[in-house]
Amino acid sequence: MTNSFNTKEIIDGLSGEDIFSTSIGLTYKDFLVLPGFINFNPSDVELETNLTKNIKIKRPFVSSPMDTVTEAAMAIALALQGGIGVVHYNNTIDEQVSIVKKVKRYENGFISDPVVLSPEHTIHDLDKIKEKYGFSGIPITEDGTQNTKLIGIVTNRDVDFEKDRSIPLSQVMTKKLITGYVGMTLKEANNILKTSKKGKIPIIDAEGKLVSLVSRSDLKKRREFPDSSKDEQKRLRVGAAVSTLVEGRDRVAALYEAGVDVIVIDSAQGNSIYQIEMIQFLKTNFPGLDVIAGNVVTKAQCKNLIEAGADGLRVGMGPGSICITQETMAVGRAQATAVYKTASFASKYKIPIMADGGITSIGDMANALAIGASTCMMGSMFAGTDEAPGDYFYENGVRLKKYRGMASVEAMKAGGDKRYYSESQRILVAQGVSGAVAAKGGVQNLIPYLSQGLKHSFQDMGYKNINELHESLYSQQLRFEKRSEAAQAQGSVYGLYSYNKPAMRGE
Repeated sequence: MTNSFNTKEIIDGLSGEDIFSTSIGLTYKDFLVLPGFINFNPSDVELETNLTKNIKIKRPFVSSPMDTVTEAAMAIALALQGGIGVVHYNNTIDEQVSIVKKVKRYENGFISDPVVLSPEHTIHDLDKIKEKYGFSGIPITEDGTQNTKLIGIVTNRDVDFEKDRSIPLSQVMTKKLITGYVGMTLKEANNILKTSKKGKIPIIDAEGKLVSLVSRSDLKKRREFPDSSKDEQKRLRVGAAVSTLVEGRDRVAALYEAGVDVIVIDSAQGNSIYQIEMIQFLKTNFPGLDVIAGNVVTKAQCKNLIEAGADGLRVGMGPGSICITQETMAVGRAQATAVYKTASFASKYKIPIMADGGITSIGDMANALAIGASTCMMGSMFAGTDEAPGDYFYENGVRLKKYRGMASVEAMKAGGDKRYYSESQRILVAQGVSGAVAAKGGVQNLIPYLSQGLKHSFQDMGYKNINELHESLYSQQLRFEKRSEAAQAQGSVYGLYSYNKPAMRGE
C-alpha cells in the first residue's frame, strides 16, 4: 500500500514572515531553523557570498572597524582566508592609508612589516623583542625604520654568548648580507634560503631600503590560500571605515588612491542627512568604489540609504557585546528582527545585508545567514586573536587582550566619537564599554573552524549555499521555530557537575 501525503500535512514550523511578525523583537537565540533533507556532504557546501552588490567573497566573515580588532595583520589574515577586514579610523589619515597599503602590497610568504632596530639599540632591546614576539633575527637600518638603508642583521648566534646585554647592536650585527630584490617570487626567495642556509633573507629595493623579509620558519608553515579575497590585480581586498564628517571625505580620497576596495560609512545611526550626503559625494567623486552604509535596523532606514546609492547595508544598533546603546539611548532593535526586516526589504533591490553585532557562536552566524544576511561582521569573535591589535596580558592567570567598544569613553577620546556625532561634543556620553577577552590563538585556525561549522549547519538545514538558503527563506520553504527560555536552556549544556567548553580555535 502506498501512502499519499497531503503537502499541507507535512509543512511544519513557521516561515520567516510568520516568526518575525510578532511585536516582540527576537535575537538569534530565540529561534531555531528546522532541519531539512541531507543528500550532500559538508564539503559540498559553498560559502561564497556578496559583500556588496558588486563584490563577492568566498567566506561570509568581516572584521569590525574597531581599534582593538582590525589593522593590517587582521585584514591580511581574513583576506587570505576568504573574508575581509575593515580598518578602523581611530588614527590619522596617513596611518589608516598606511595600513591599507600594507594589505594591498602583501604577498603570501613575505613579511611586509618586519620589526626593525637601529645600530644604537642594544642587545637588551633585542631580548625584549624576543620575549614579546618570540623571534629574533632583526634587520638593522640606519635609523631603525624602513625609511633608511639596511646595514645589517642580528640573529641569536650573534648575541647568545654576550654577557653584557648593554652592548650596541652595531658591534655585534652581521654586516655582510645576503639579500633578495623587490619583485622576486617566493620560490626564488626560498631558493636563496636553501643555498645560503640562512634563517631570514631581507628583501631590499634599488636604494637599499628594507621592503620585506622572508623567514625560513614562516616558509615551513606557509599555506596556500585558494579562497583568498583578491581584486582584479590579484591583490588582497580590504575595506576601511570613515565618518560622515568633512574629515571623512579627505580620508576617502587618500584611501581611494591607496587602492581600498570598499568604504564603510561608520555611523551608529545611519539614517541621517549627513550619511545620505556622504554616499552621494562618494558615488559622484569616486567611480567604481563600493560603499556600505549604515548602521540601520528598519526598512525606512534602508530605503533612504539605498536611494542615496549604497552598495550594501550594515545592520545592527546596540546588540554588540561591548555596546550599551540600547540601554543608554533606549533606541535600537533586537538583532535577529533587525536583520530579517532589513534583508527582506533590501533583497528586492539586490542590496546585501551585513549582520553586525550579537554573534557569539557558529549557531548565531548560521541563523543570521538563514534570515537574510549575506555576511557577518564580528568584533568580539576576532578580538583576542594573535592578529588583533594590542599586547597580551595576564589577569588571574588568564591570558587576555584588551577589547573596547568604539563608543567607550576611552575609544571616543581617541577618535571614536566621529561615528556618533555630527559636531564636536564637550560632554562624552558612552554607548560602549572597555574590557578584555581571552586569547583565542591565530585567525588562520579560527576561520577554518568557523567555516567547517557553518558547512555542517548548512547540511543540517539542507542547503548547499547562501543563495539557495535565501531563496528558500523568501519562498517560505525554510521553516523556523521559536524557543522558550526553557527550550534555550535545554538546547545547551545542563545537568553536569562540571565540563570543559570547547574553544573556537580549530584545535
